[in-house]
Amino acid sequence: MTRAVLSLGSNLGDRFGYLRLAVDGFGAAVVAASPVYETPAWGGVEQPDFLNALLLVDDPAVDQWGWLRRGQELEKAAERVREVRWGPRTLDVDVVTVSADGTPVTSDDPELLLPHPGTPERASVLVPWLDLDPEAVLPGHGRVADLLAALPPSEIEGLRRTDLVLHP
Repeated sequence: MTRAVLSLGSNLGDRFGYLRLAVDGFGAAVVAASPVYETPAWGGVEQPDFLNALLLVDDPAVDQWGWLRRGQELEKAAERVREVRWGPRTLDVDVVTVSADGTPVTSDDPELLLPHPGTPERASVLVPWLDLDPEAVLPGHGRVADLLAALPPSEIEGLRRTDLVLHP
């Protein structure tokens, strides 16, 4: 069994439509989708707020590279343009963690760092992850709840969008 935690974000165009495109694109592999949050952009580039969500996906035929490629295909379908690092985007799909038969998969390949770097500092990933799994652990970093509790309150900005629901 290969299970992954995927982070979704969109801050251009039909933001919710792009998140739905990702959920639909992962199809039957989607085990659960988190609530949707609206969060300020991160990375120092002036841009609109993001809609963020997390997916738990599971497919025994897909490894970490398969999850990355599927995410990239969906970004391409959303006509994502990569002009500015951490810039605005129609769809961003990040592979946060992957486990194979319950064992965390790690990677130091520059194209696919696992677990995803920056996760311990990103409330936009940690908050929806806790919605899906209150006991979640980020391999090599500890409990997600503890990581979130360690962030300054100013970093935990965002609004849960109860009007936007992703159905797997």
